[in-house]
Amino acid sequence: MSLQIIVDSGSDILPNEAKELGITHLPLKVVFGDDEFEDAVNLTHKDFYEKLIESDTLPTTCQITPAAYEAAITSAIEAGNDVLIITLSSKLSGTYQSACIAAENFGNRVEVVDSLNATLGIRVLVQLATAMRDEGKNIHEIAAVLNEEKKKIRLLALLDTLEYLKKGGRISKAVAFAGTMLSIKPVVTVADGEVVLVGKARGSRQGNNLLRELVLQRGIDFSKPLCLAYSGLSDTLLQKYIEDSADLWQHQTQNLPVATVGCAIGTHVGPGAVAVAFFEK
Repeated sequence: MSLQIIVDSGSDILPNEAKELGITHLPLKVVFGDDEFEDAVNLTHKDFYEKLIESDTLPTTCQITPAAYEAAITSAIEAGNDVLIITLSSKLSGTYQSACIAAENFGNRVEVVDSLNATLGIRVLVQLATAMRDEGKNIHEIAAVLNEEKKKIRLLALLDTLEYLKKGGRISKAVAFAGTMLSIKPVVTVADGEVVLVGKARGSRQGNNLLRELVLQRGIDFSKPLCLAYSGLSDTLLQKYIEDSADLWQHQTQNLPVATVGCAIGTHVGPGAVAVAFFEK
């Protein structure tokens, strides 16, 4: 029996990438005012940031419904597959709960894994899952491994601005203003499924150094998937970080996969963020 993996767009795996990986992609909904879009389907990441920059208020995202999951599961099972669903952190979205509700009707043919992560943190977990699928592991073996390995995922992001955290009510206007005046660059991570602040630096150069040191402290397991990403319309800041942190990658890997951060996290971090996700040694 074959295995079908279902992932939501909170992973920032794009539809064409999902097709290449042989997995099913379900989009979150993104709402700007009266306009509703499907993340990465009829709203590209580029279009999303153009709208985000122009908007005075933050967009909202809507979780994937149980009905959407049930339809995807039914299609996969009718094709003779078991189903493994990997979701955006249950502490950031109700999508995990929707998947669990849908899975109740299918017994042990479906496993749901709460990534307790977002964006690249989900992406590297999905890549690990597809590798095990291709090795012939069954659904229950893969789910058990993912639930252990997800504890080792480290997602770190250097933000270029505090403006979007202020818009989202995550920090006060006074803190945002002071941070802007001092060119404060915060570094955030996902810990126990939630976004938390782990450090602050003054200026982009010190920000790159802080992000590099935090990655170095944790140590990258290069035998497992890793990925870097940027938010916004340009990868200039990411390329500078890669250059400044060359010692982390040299002699370890010939390929540094690069993605873009989409709406689920991009709404709150804004453009200009640099992120890296990996499995800790």
